[in-house]
Amino acid sequence: MGVALSLLFLSVAWARRRCSSSSPQLLRQLQSQANITGNTGSLLEPYIRLLNLDEPTLRGTCTKHPVAFPNEVALRQLSKPRFLSTVYTTLDRVWHQLGALKQQFPDSKDFPELEIARLNIQGIKNNVYCVAQLLHHPLEIPEPTQADSGASRSTTTTPDAFQTRIGSCRFLWGYHCFMGSVGRVFSEWGDGSRRSRRHSPLRTRRKGARRIRPSRSGQSPMPRAQVPRQPEAH
Repeated sequence: MGVALSLLFLSVAWARRRCSSSSPQLLRQLQSQANITGNTGSLLEPYIRLLNLDEPTLRGTCTKHPVAFPNEVALRQLSKPRFLSTVYTTLDRVWHQLGALKQQFPDSKDFPELEIARLNIQGIKNNVYCVAQLLHHPLEIPEPTQADSGASRSTTTTPDAFQTRIGSCRFLWGYHCFMGSVGRVFSEWGDGSRRSRRHSPLRTRRKGARRIRPSRSGQSPMPRAQVPRQPEAH
């Protein structure tokens, strides 16, 4: 957990700073963060090995039916304000669901990559917030409802342990795919090749929407996402 603790201390230290005034710098950081977190080695692969799912049929079950995330085609159709808000909102949901996933691991030392991933998400969210501020596009999302507030959902039936593991595996695969798409979109922003509609001004705030405030970890740009070291082969 040394890397996770180091990131936590950095988050506290940088919370006292303001957002960077360099849009290119923030975009480079976001592209790098998205590409790293889109790598399955940062979260999915350790999960598969830890829960003995490293078998072709089980892997196929995970990757053929991922949990739904905004796909790349849909992301490319969004204006810059809506794209930033979608990334921020989706990452907020992922952060809460990774917190729920921790219940499968009473001892955090068994799966340290999980907490590292949550810290990295906070860093990405803060950089998204800063980019939105530089582009004068305040983040907006619908008010949370009971269905999507991130709270635990009660169900009439409780899935068995195996189905829970497969469901979590699909969720992690979907998350990695989503972040890979986000990284590719941000790379085009940096190249200045985005379509003109991405430069459209933010429209009037919709009724029932609220403005996003930075998370308690601060508004400042965060360091690149950290990839935990892979275990040595025996």
